[in-house]
Amino acid sequence: MAKVVMYCTAVCPYCNMAEKLLTRKGVTQLEKIRVDLDPARREEMMARTGRRTVPQIYIDDYHVGGFDDLSALDQEGKLDPLLAR
Repeated sequence: MAKVVMYCTAVCPYCNMAEKLLTRKGVTQLEKIRVDLDPARREEMMARTGRRTVPQIYIDDYHVGGFDDLSALDQEGKLDPLLAR
């Protein structure tokens, strides 16, 4: 299975929904980077993604984007192949 990394915060409902969707898809090892605990990681996220909002999700080196992007990939049938890499 692909490596999944998610920049997130503890109180973000979209982060929670993204984690639930990924869990339903069989992701057992999700690396969560809490940007609310470490401002340097938020800066890293913004430099890496060009975005300020969470979640920001990576599957291997592919930047998925946020929850809406993740959900859209799932609805289009494109999420499973990405996770199966």
